[in-house]
Amino acid sequence: MPCTHREKTMRMFWASCALIGSLSLSLQPCFANPQSNEPIVIGQSAPFSGPSAQLGNDFNLGARTYFQMVNENGGVNGRKIELRVKDDAYDPNRTVQNTSEFLEKDNVVALFGYVGTSTTLAALPVVTAAHVPFFAPVTGAEALRQPFNRNVFNIRASYLEEAEYIIDQLSITGIKNLGVLYQNDAYGKAGLEAMNKAKAKRGLEITVTATVERHSTDVAAAAKSLAAARPGAIVLISSYGSSAALVKELKKDGYTGQFVSVSFVGGKALADELGSAGTGVMISEVVPFPWGEATPLQREFAAAMRKAGVPRFGFGVMEGFLAAKTLTEGIRRAGRDVTRASLITALETMGSWDAGGFRVSFTPGNHNGSKAVEMTMIGAGGRFVH
Repeated sequence: MPCTHREKTMRMFWASCALIGSLSLSLQPCFANPQSNEPIVIGQSAPFSGPSAQLGNDFNLGARTYFQMVNENGGVNGRKIELRVKDDAYDPNRTVQNTSEFLEKDNVVALFGYVGTSTTLAALPVVTAAHVPFFAPVTGAEALRQPFNRNVFNIRASYLEEAEYIIDQLSITGIKNLGVLYQNDAYGKAGLEAMNKAKAKRGLEITVTATVERHSTDVAAAAKSLAAARPGAIVLISSYGSSAALVKELKKDGYTGQFVSVSFVGGKALADELGSAGTGVMISEVVPFPWGEATPLQREFAAAMRKAGVPRFGFGVMEGFLAAKTLTEGIRRAGRDVTRASLITALETMGSWDAGGFRVSFTPGNHNGSKAVEMTMIGAGGRFVH
């Protein structure tokens, strides 16, 4: 359909595209906005309500803080960046609806900072059909990495990379047998699969697994199963609410083994939920330590938080800040009249880009920006030990 049709016709066209689930690459010129001073619109669907709300709110806070810095300094290529958000409450059906609205009504240049494996995978067919950049999804699932999808750009390391790092760290302590609590959805299953692949390389055994439903903190059955097996460590691949409930339950029953979680739990959210029960819980993290000032990125982040008057933050806020900074660099390279297609091409030119002591690498054949993983631990008073 020609790009010159009137607005009413265009809306009908988009509705049709949504139904058939396919858009032609030849339509990309429709998104060019020559000589425009209008904002560059980015869309984020994430949980801003419900049991996983802190994950969406933290990422969004970091991203908004960075974009505000950019806009206060004149924008990028003379244009402001506008981050529009829609709450999906960690519900895949709402994520799909939000994604369609971003594409049909908001005419976004990119989708950004979606939170969760189930939600991102639900949106992926719509993203692929629209040929829209899908930037910095907050998930380590292999399905967002293999097979290669030119629209998807990952900032964080994969669950497999986290799992290998966790097992390496536990093996150093002499632990031989593990238990796993995993959420009964795409996120939990992806994490469990990663743990099974990683343990096969290290000689450790997963002797017991237990599940908990999404949005639930009913961990009684899981706690009983895990307690009976008495593994040397328990790996948590679930939301912060259910993970905290399990830790409290098992500690109350006298379990003295090690707890370690993958990063998606939201380290600060987990610490807040655990309170005094959090001391000693370990969490693998995929972004720089938010309270450090050793690198230019950490110092920039700290200064931005102070200026914005944000007294409490954590890894999720840092992830949003880093993702926004990286996306802004891609937009800068794409030029003033950025389109979806030109942004994808521009991001692929970044190579190994230094975000300030943290490198993000994108090439035409690899959109997995980082493999960085490090271990942190919740210390006394909920403070993190690095």
